[in-house]
Amino acid sequence: MREFKILSFFAIGLILSSCGNSEESTAKKNRSAQISDSHSYSNFKKINTTHLHLDIEVDFETKTIAGVARHEMNDHHSNVAIFDTKALEIQKVTLGKDNEIGTDFEIGDANEILGRPLKVKIKPDTKYINIYYSTTDKTQALDWLEPALTTGKKHPFMYTQGQAILTRSWIPLQDTPMNRITYSADVKVPSELMAVMSAENPKKKSATGEYHFKMNQRIPAYLIALAVGDLTYTPLSDRCGIYSEPELAAECEYEFVDLPKMIEAAENLYGTYQWDQFDMAILPYSFPFGGMENPRLTFANPTLLAGDRSLVSVVAHELAHSWSGNLVTNATWNDFWLNEGFTVYFENRIMEALYGKEIADIHAFIERQDLSATLEDMENGKHPEDTQLKLHLDARDPDEGLTDIAYVKGAFFLRTLEKKVGRKKFDAFLKQYFKSHAFQTISTESFVEYLRAELLEPNKIEFNVDEWIYQPGIPDNCVKIRSRRLERMSELAQDVNEGEMIFIGSDADLKRDDFITQEWLAFIRGLSDDITPQTMREIDRKLSFSMSANSAIKSEWYQLAIRVGYKDMRPYMKEHLMKVGRRWLIEGIYTELANSKDTSNLKWAKDVFAKAKDNYHFVSRSTVAEILGEK
Repeated sequence: MREFKILSFFAIGLILSSCGNSEESTAKKNRSAQISDSHSYSNFKKINTTHLHLDIEVDFETKTIAGVARHEMNDHHSNVAIFDTKALEIQKVTLGKDNEIGTDFEIGDANEILGRPLKVKIKPDTKYINIYYSTTDKTQALDWLEPALTTGKKHPFMYTQGQAILTRSWIPLQDTPMNRITYSADVKVPSELMAVMSAENPKKKSATGEYHFKMNQRIPAYLIALAVGDLTYTPLSDRCGIYSEPELAAECEYEFVDLPKMIEAAENLYGTYQWDQFDMAILPYSFPFGGMENPRLTFANPTLLAGDRSLVSVVAHELAHSWSGNLVTNATWNDFWLNEGFTVYFENRIMEALYGKEIADIHAFIERQDLSATLEDMENGKHPEDTQLKLHLDARDPDEGLTDIAYVKGAFFLRTLEKKVGRKKFDAFLKQYFKSHAFQTISTESFVEYLRAELLEPNKIEFNVDEWIYQPGIPDNCVKIRSRRLERMSELAQDVNEGEMIFIGSDADLKRDDFITQEWLAFIRGLSDDITPQTMREIDRKLSFSMSANSAIKSEWYQLAIRVGYKDMRPYMKEHLMKVGRRWLIEGIYTELANSKDTSNLKWAKDVFAKAKDNYHFVSRSTVAEILGEK
């Protein structure tokens, strides 16, 4: 997932070099047995699903998904199987494959974060467990959109968002990343719509509205995904393409034309792509993230359609997840940095390979700058310990760990390691890491052990691993990044701060397409809160940030406008907040409105949110509600 604030705001030292292979394997199994997932009720260590088959119908009239989740279990000796559920109606549970028989089950007490455990009575030789269920209007993973909220305005749309622990709200299962499974599905939808999943997908609509899916590679539960809408497929190569509403097909083909080159660049870095197909599905604007790395079918927000291909780093990020996150997965949500830190690093390497070091450094420079701001905020917040890479999220929503500490601090840890050991050795290490841990989960402690055994010790390298991973803040040896192009934009902003309007006056030859999105964001961020509304009005007259810039530029511009008191842009800001549900592009705006010294801004924000919230997914809606004090 690519969605952190990039523009706003007991280490294990055991080295097994003296152990034999059997001892090493035993040690790894013992360590795995000791890891627990505090965000799952399931008893997956005693009995676990190996394959899941869904037989479901998507009903837009009742806004429900209903059917049966058929779990094929491993060999075990258990009398009970425990599954995770949240806001589901469980109708009955049966055992067996061809001749199903009913069994007793119990639904435990509700927890606001974790949902309810479903305890199913079984026998020690039970192989198949079938859970008949329906989603409800409290299901948090599903977003049901009326036609008016789509691009085509003719047909409804529905999609799922499971990360971190929301898959349990649309499928009863063992919702822990430590249990990787294969899955298949038979899905019935209205005949005028197409269904796609994180699996093998159709390229054309079915006349009957019936679709069959297979995911033959083992994945964690949070990567099971489904979207249903008026979709068409635009191929970009024989192994990648874009699902979108027909009205967006041409824009998608232009914006993501480099996707085949991205895949090739990624493979050249860290080995063969192991998911057969890499497609993207462009969802409606309510999708709460820039992208979500569902294997074989990345979900993406249409705000990526910037028109100048300047936001394709999100695509590189989701592609990189095909190795870090999807192929090698964090064991628990306390180890989330192992997914995202590696992916941001890998994303940057893809960008460098395709567009050059200068462009890659622009992204890294901005990330590092904003990491400093985030660190300051978190150090003064409720959980300063969250600035560590290894988290402790027991009794907390794992979404609280989805910050740019995991993303950016994690990436700079790897960049600093690369600088220390040299790129050639580091690339060889990462390539072997992905190969040796493919289709597995890994904890932070196991990674530290692997790092020392396979890279640091053989090369006699001293490195402050423990400080980076288990201590707050940023170590002093963090690699430095410079970007002359962004420094130039900061200088331009400083000229404006000092009253030199020549750069944006009526006689200037400056146009918005002279610079890429990231450069304009750096310019806006360099503007002082002390500039006048008149100055912002002049900038808007020349560059039309309020009216016609892409969503990323608009979001940054509106935040500055709130601080300055430039209210001319309010109609455009309202339009933005009503249309866009991507959390990164609205959270900062609502935060500025809520914290403004002008109390009328908070009232205005609440009025807008009351009208816009039904356009947002649960993730964004709950975030904004908390900002505005309505949660």
